[in-house]
Amino acid sequence: MSGLVLQDVPRPIARTGWASVRVVASSLNMHDIWTLRGVGHPPERLPMTLGCDAAGYDGDGNPVIVHPIIGNPDAGNGDETLDPDRALLSERHDGAFAEYVNVPSRNLIPKPSWLSFEEAACLPVAWGTAYRMLFTIARLRAGDRVLVQGAGGGVASAAIRLAAAAGAVVYSTSRDQDKREQAVAWGARAGLAPGERVPEKVDIVVETVGEATWSHSLKSLRPGGTLVVAGATSGPDPTADLNRVFYLQQRIVGSTGCTRGELIALLRMLDTTGLRPVIDRALRLEEIHKGLQLMIDGALVGKCVIQPQPEGRTY
Repeated sequence: MSGLVLQDVPRPIARTGWASVRVVASSLNMHDIWTLRGVGHPPERLPMTLGCDAAGYDGDGNPVIVHPIIGNPDAGNGDETLDPDRALLSERHDGAFAEYVNVPSRNLIPKPSWLSFEEAACLPVAWGTAYRMLFTIARLRAGDRVLVQGAGGGVASAAIRLAAAAGAVVYSTSRDQDKREQAVAWGARAGLAPGERVPEKVDIVVETVGEATWSHSLKSLRPGGTLVVAGATSGPDPTADLNRVFYLQQRIVGSTGCTRGELIALLRMLDTTGLRPVIDRALRLEEIHKGLQLMIDGALVGKCVIQPQPEGRTY
């Protein structure tokens, strides 16, 4: 994390068609870790302000949530996540670990009054990713059996709660006994040790861990089932086991982020079910190194919120 520094910079000026948001809360994502490790950021794009998630106030004082995928729906057949030129906030445009962030006006979504800024800042990347994986890509239905790998992560914790709320039977894995117990408290039928045999074959696997869990994911999936992968925190080079995939006609599908419409649908689901994001802790921007280290160490359960407003600053 030696490349991450805190410094004062001029307030950004919003271009035509864009809006400036005063950030009340942001949250950490594994994307921030990968960026700091040099993945996906050529030298000519540096320096870059990190932070993919944001909730705050627009220029008229309206509370908003920022949809973090900057892309053209028309270039992706109505889906901005399929736009070949899309970018997640902080990849090509300065991100949300700042007092102000500029995004296209289209990317602003009204924040419901029943959702705090801290909760809202947890939704776009982690919960939006989980929502798309389960409902758009895997087409989850009530009664489906779902395996979620790596219970403590932001996407995984969201997937457990969303799947359980939708009437699925959920199993989840973790190396940590406390996290396995937490998964059960969130609605999972059982928390399992890594590689432990699942009590029954599942219809859907939510995979964000990668190499360490890939074999277990395929072996746990029923014939004709769907494995949705949206990350590879333990490494991106698993053994494919193609014989199993074609013989059992298993579907392996990639998923990235969510559309603006899916984020709005997620908000409606939270309103209906009463679900709220799992927040491990909230830290001041000055403590961001601590938060990132906790994420690297796997010591977070749910999301770590970052509050960028400096102590004593008023607006």
